[in-house]
Amino acid sequence: MYQPLADKLRPKTLDDVVGQRHLLGPDGLLRRVIESGSIPNLIFYGPSGVGKTTVAAIIAGQTKRKLYRLNATTAGLADIKAIIDELDTFLAPNGALIYLDEIQYFNKKQQQSLLEFIETGKITLIASTTENPYFYIYNAILSRCTVFEFKPVEAADMQRAVDRALALALTDDIPVEDGVAAYIAQAVGGDVRKALSAVELLALGAGKAGVTLDDARQAAQRSNMRYDRDGDSHYDILSALQKSIRGSDPDAALHYLARLLEAGDMISAARRMLVIAAEDVGLAYPQCMPIVKACVDSAFQLGLPEARIPLAEAVLLMATAPKSNSAILAIDAAMADVRAGRAGDIPAHIRDAHYGGAKKLGRGLTYQYPHDFPHHWVRQQYLPDGLRGARYYDFADNKAEQAARAYWEKVKGE
Repeated sequence: MYQPLADKLRPKTLDDVVGQRHLLGPDGLLRRVIESGSIPNLIFYGPSGVGKTTVAAIIAGQTKRKLYRLNATTAGLADIKAIIDELDTFLAPNGALIYLDEIQYFNKKQQQSLLEFIETGKITLIASTTENPYFYIYNAILSRCTVFEFKPVEAADMQRAVDRALALALTDDIPVEDGVAAYIAQAVGGDVRKALSAVELLALGAGKAGVTLDDARQAAQRSNMRYDRDGDSHYDILSALQKSIRGSDPDAALHYLARLLEAGDMISAARRMLVIAAEDVGLAYPQCMPIVKACVDSAFQLGLPEARIPLAEAVLLMATAPKSNSAILAIDAAMADVRAGRAGDIPAHIRDAHYGGAKKLGRGLTYQYPHDFPHHWVRQQYLPDGLRGARYYDFADNKAEQAARAYWEKVKGE
């Protein structure tokens, strides 16, 4: 009977698991919890292929509990109730450990129904999810579980698994070109399952020339891209792009732009870049916004791959430009007052006076037209009475805004 290579090499002990040293190393909290023998309800959060199912199986083996595997995309509460019915029989003498994969696919009612089973202690629940549990799992479940985050396996750890897989899958007379294992370990983006599947494919297709680096490139092509336009990685990359530009690190900013473009998501990159121009560069370099807009427009006219050039120019311009967040601070402060009800009547002299009867209502009677005065400015009230003296905008400490501050201080005599 056919058995996938990933199953043949599935670790049986914690020491055999590659990666996750922050959890399973000698001082890892999860390892210490497992070795205590008392397993609480757990949530394993992380990308696919990094050992969540494997660790759950090891926990069941070490605690001598029967492991029931369910997937929330196909299972329901009836399946869990059927497991409960077995608990008092010889089938599960030491209790049951239910591994519920992709728990985020259980709706609120289904997740809440789990509570009655885990609160009695009849079962131990280990739920796994590839989505952020704090977004997709309800608080009632979260408060009764401990969340452990599994991370993509680093290339150095991954190569150990790839080397073992190549040794098992290939006979001694099949040569392997130098660099094959290292390439696969790097290319699969931390996914052990993908790495082992790539090795299995190479073993099945090995010809007289053995396993070549070109074969490895085809077997592991683009599998290092972890990207979901509706998932965590999408927002994480966009966040990293903005924070790298805000932090004036052009190399990091280019890296995250490259990840977005390699995933084909030029739209998200362009939208975020327009936000960055306004929020993070802002009034320190006001010309930045039209330049970035021109780069974005050019990118959409060109299309990929040429679009990468104007987008890279925009990213580099913003990453190396002076920064100011004075605009967003100012508008947020003003909106906070409005939301709090601090508004008041608009002063009569600046209300609309372009209609018959406006003067009878006192509209615009004392308005002074600034362009009739020196420097096109005259002192008069613009804010409502209740907000007189309110200050939302402060000139930031950059050349452009300080020049504007100096000009208006001179004009206003401040």
